[in-house]
Amino acid sequence: QLFSSVEFGRRWLLLHEGVAPNRFYWSMMGSGREPDLVHLEAKTVDGHAQYITCKMQNCSEATRSKPFPGYIDHNSLIVQDDYVFVQLTSGGRPHYYVSYRRNAFAQMKLPKYSLPKDMHVISTDENQVFAAVQEWNQNDTYNLYISDTRGVYFTLALENVKSSQGLEGNVMIDLYEVAGIKGMFLANKKIDNQVKTFITYNKGRDWSLLQAPDTDLRGNPVHCLLPYCSLHLHLKVSENPYTSGNIASRDTAPSIIVASGNIGAELSDNDISMFVSSDAGNTWRKIFEEEHSVLYLDQGGVLVAMKHTSLPIRHLWLSFDEGRSWSKYSFTSLPLFVDGVLGEPGEETLIMTVFGHFSHRSEWQLVKVDYKSIFDRRCVEEDYRPWQLHSQGEACIMGAKRIYRKRKSEKKCMQGKYAGAMTSEPCVCTEADFDCDYGYERHSNGQCLPAFWYNPSSLSKDCSLGQSYLNSTGYRKVVSNNCTDGVRERYTAKPQQCPGKAPQGLRIITSDGKLTAEQGHNVTFLVQLEEGDLQRSLIQVDFGDGIAVSYANLSSTEDGIKHIYQNVGIFRVTVLVENSLGSDNAVLYLHVTCPLEHVHLSLPFVTTKNKEVNATAVLWPSQVGTLTYVWWFGNNTEPLITLEGSITFTFSVEGMNTITVQVSAGNTILQDTKTIAVYEQFQSLRLSFSPNLDDYNPDIPEWRRDISRVVKRALVEVSNVHNLRISSKHILVAVLPGLPTSAELFILPYQDATGENKRTAADLEQISETLIQKLNQNLVHFELKPGVRILVHAAHLTAAPLVDLTPSHSGSAMLMLLSVVFVGLAVFVIYKFKRKIPGLNIYAQMQNEKDQEMVSPVSQRESIPNVPQSELMSPEQLVDEKVEVQPIG
Repeated sequence: QLFSSVEFGRRWLLLHEGVAPNRFYWSMMGSGREPDLVHLEAKTVDGHAQYITCKMQNCSEATRSKPFPGYIDHNSLIVQDDYVFVQLTSGGRPHYYVSYRRNAFAQMKLPKYSLPKDMHVISTDENQVFAAVQEWNQNDTYNLYISDTRGVYFTLALENVKSSQGLEGNVMIDLYEVAGIKGMFLANKKIDNQVKTFITYNKGRDWSLLQAPDTDLRGNPVHCLLPYCSLHLHLKVSENPYTSGNIASRDTAPSIIVASGNIGAELSDNDISMFVSSDAGNTWRKIFEEEHSVLYLDQGGVLVAMKHTSLPIRHLWLSFDEGRSWSKYSFTSLPLFVDGVLGEPGEETLIMTVFGHFSHRSEWQLVKVDYKSIFDRRCVEEDYRPWQLHSQGEACIMGAKRIYRKRKSEKKCMQGKYAGAMTSEPCVCTEADFDCDYGYERHSNGQCLPAFWYNPSSLSKDCSLGQSYLNSTGYRKVVSNNCTDGVRERYTAKPQQCPGKAPQGLRIITSDGKLTAEQGHNVTFLVQLEEGDLQRSLIQVDFGDGIAVSYANLSSTEDGIKHIYQNVGIFRVTVLVENSLGSDNAVLYLHVTCPLEHVHLSLPFVTTKNKEVNATAVLWPSQVGTLTYVWWFGNNTEPLITLEGSITFTFSVEGMNTITVQVSAGNTILQDTKTIAVYEQFQSLRLSFSPNLDDYNPDIPEWRRDISRVVKRALVEVSNVHNLRISSKHILVAVLPGLPTSAELFILPYQDATGENKRTAADLEQISETLIQKLNQNLVHFELKPGVRILVHAAHLTAAPLVDLTPSHSGSAMLMLLSVVFVGLAVFVIYKFKRKIPGLNIYAQMQNEKDQEMVSPVSQRESIPNVPQSELMSPEQLVDEKVEVQPIG
């Protein structure tokens, strides 16, 4: 939950729920942005992530805006300076989008085959994006890319920059932006399994190795020859404000860099020493043999160093000449275990606080150190000297010569407020001020030529006849470079008239990139051309449902072409674009669905072993579009996948079997599971109830399940009283839908795990006869509520086949025919004389009615009521579906 307060925390207002942690931002002032606008990433009801903006005082549904159309990837929103970044994964690939100065989002363009797996925004200073991209063939390295002003088109700045995992699993890129000097970066690059440190002064246009110090701490010469040997630095910045990282620089001390590292062929975690540069990385000096924390005071006029150690210390080191010499000072009388060091805010500060403890059992100690007493005066103009920023002697950096003032090393005075650069003079533009444009690569001769995948003429594809576009020369000036004249005219993109072209490369897509849509909802189609002018072309779109539209210009399709489908199905959407020079067409097949709300698996409660059974998935609503059915039988680990909602199957093993069906419709998957009893023989008996039960029958599944449980319990109790020893596993009861209320009783030859207790055919007949007798004697009853007693009656009894009568030779057909004739004559005789034979009268009447109701399991849905699937139950549960037993012979 995201809250805001405009009363210093006295009262809080709930802005939004489901906000992603650390993915909310306040709008910054400037660039026409509203100061009270909040940017946040929120989770929708269905679990998607969305980019939302709203006012801090009111974030109701009516006032919220959604600057990015559709959903975004979770934890992908970044709002930084003039830029907003989001990520959207489709087709298994992440796609990155950027909004510059809160304008419409555009897809970020990396080189075609970079195929990024991951991206991190490193810097958005100076109206340009510095991004680290892990490409498809990288694992522990990233490539650095730098963008144009809008953050859309990216070119390669440095390959294979080392990365590592942070303490919280976050990715750490070995790239450091030097404070105080724009365009200056340090990076650790992996080359042939060796990590080396490189430096750039022009935002990645050129990189070079660091020159090692000439001497060590004792003044002995250091033999280190480029490029075989150089200085390598650790570039991790501390996330803890009380401890310094491996490297430090300050805006108010633009030339001073302090870092830990080593001298050699590659970066190492062994033999780490401390180094300082007081001329912006051109030369370096070794200052300590071991790692130290370094604090900047008085704009770098005072450097304070404290040793990294787990032992208690009493001393620290001070330098007043940018690290050239160091003096040892005691800051506490007792040795202190140092936990952290913190400088007071402000550029003129001369106060630092040391956090620590005297022993592992003591409380924290705070030691405040004030260095003001060291200085007896403030610096005046005569105490400073000019210093020109340069790169190995080259004074023009980022198109300008910049001169700063430094305090003379022999002067010991307090500097005061930082004044910035003394002077800045633009330089004449040279080829070094220009980088390769998007789609171009720098070759060994220094020229920028088109990459194999890039077609320079593609820049004019979105261009309209009669207008102009900027035709790239293959170069673009480094952003924030201040050079003038020189070769600027030759390398700057030239405006050119848009050529007339026939439509080519026509595509039609949906705005969210999906090929599915929901019935009754707006679908937005986007028409795209690789070459040609949509604004001067005729656009015809046929939605495939009998509706077609035509557009004579682009203005009607800038926001997409919207359409609502009233029916489900697969629709062939076609688009034709033509102008006086030619035409092109494209096709899209759109699957329109409606939400699947319920799935019910319909199948018999009981079936005969090795007999075909039909299972049907009944859907609500019945028409939802393209579906996939996944069927699971028993303990099988491999499912059966079909496009039809009905299947036929057989069971060869007796017992209870489960069937599960999963129905996939778009992004929705629903399932239902049912249990079916499989035996070679069983008995089925129709039950009826006292008429007064109908008065309390709401005809809903839950009520039928409860009544089924009550009837089953009553039958088991009656059987136990008369020593039938019927287990609840032997009977299965299901109250059927509709009125009058009726039920189906199944008597099963259940066999327990020991193989004992299995009922024979004779046992089933005996149980059936006994239960019919008890039912006719009104011994089976239950109390529905106080004063309402319900009697259970027997309607009729049927027997499933005791043996498999499938014909095994041709003579069986005649035998079966004779059997049918004989049974028909017997039924007729019994019917004629039923009043004279009371005992047979009841059974014959039940058998006749049952024969009329029986259908094969394959066609049972045509003869039974529509039973909700959720009512089918195992023998331990009661079932709620009418069961038909197929008569054999």
